Amino acid sequence: MKENRNSGATPAARILRSLSASDLASLGLEELAYVKPTVLNGTVAYAIHAADGEKLATAPNRDIAMATVRHNDLDPLSVH
Repeated sequence: MKENRNSGATPAARILRSLSASDLASLGLEELAYVKPTVLNGTVAYAIHAADGEKLATAPNRDIAMATVRHNDLDPLSVH
């Protein structure tokens, strides 16, 4: 017998499980940006990505990347 993975789940968990991949990708799109270290021309830099993964910009250091995100009215999140 197949177990219903929604049985006993909270209402929020049931809603999250019902979202499509596209819905999940757009969560936070207007509020969040991700900052992660990357290598650009052999030098460590910090890439800024939208919540859906689209690359928005690259900054020379983490502080500038975080300030750039905040300047554009988004909340920065670090990705390691």
